[in-house]
Formats: sequence, structure tokens, C-alpha cells
Amino acid sequence: MKDDITTLTKLGSQKTKYKYDKPGTEILEIFNNKYPGKDYVVDFIFPEFTSLCPKTGQPDFAEFRISYTPDKKCIETKSLKLYFFAFRNYGSFMETIVNKVLEDLVSMCDPKWMKVIGMFNPRGGIVLNVTASYKRK
Repeated sequence: MKDDITTLTKLGSQKTKYKYDKPGTEILEIFNNKYPGKDYVVDFIFPEFTSLCPKTGQPDFAEFRISYTPDKKCIETKSLKLYFFAFRNYGSFMETIVNKVLEDLVSMCDPKWMKVIGMFNPRGGIVLNVTASYKRK
């Protein structure tokens, strides 16, 4: 059983364009889930997340963990990496970023369930972890 890759433009492309300040759904790509009748979990761990504090401009570093149960669509990994890169010079609070990631991913792949965790490095002696989740009604 072959996967349909005709709609994927970023994976394997030598013409990848990197954005560092405009994260949005147009960066993300999806593909058809070959097993929509099965409940299985996909986990992504991205340990190199960087964004900026909207007030001070100081960098925030984090590890992002995403878990989801796909329905008809799955998130393509390279496009997710490029999406995360787009936060590099983007100024926003950590809580806002985690919820934006959840909203963007849910809007793209309409999963049965999804959880996004942002585990931010200490700043001023405080570690901040943000968890946002979605469950289809």
C-alpha cells in the first residue's frame, strides 16, 4: 500500500523557504491517513523550539510535545518543523503560543484528540509548562 505524496511540497524539496517570524497554517501540510478506522496515537517531540518574549524581546526556549489521534488526515513532519521554525522571531507569551499551536494543528488535520505541551526553559528561576488539549465532540 503506497502513500499518496503528490500534495506534499516541502518534504524532499531543495527549494525550502524558511520563515522566522510568521507562524501560520499555510506552512503546515497534511496527508491522508491510511488507517482512519483505528485509534492510534502519533507523538511528536520538538526539543529546539525558540520564540521571543513580546515585552522584552528575550528568547524563550522550549521542548514541545504533541500527541494526537488522527482521523482522516495526518500532519507531515517536515512542515511541522518549518512551522516551529517560524516562531523563532515571533513575539508572544508562552501560553498564547501553546494554544495557537493547538488551534492551528486542529484546524489542519481535524483529529479525534490532540494534546500540545510546551515545556519552557527556566526564566528568572521559574519553569513554565503549558498544556492545551482538544477532544472532538
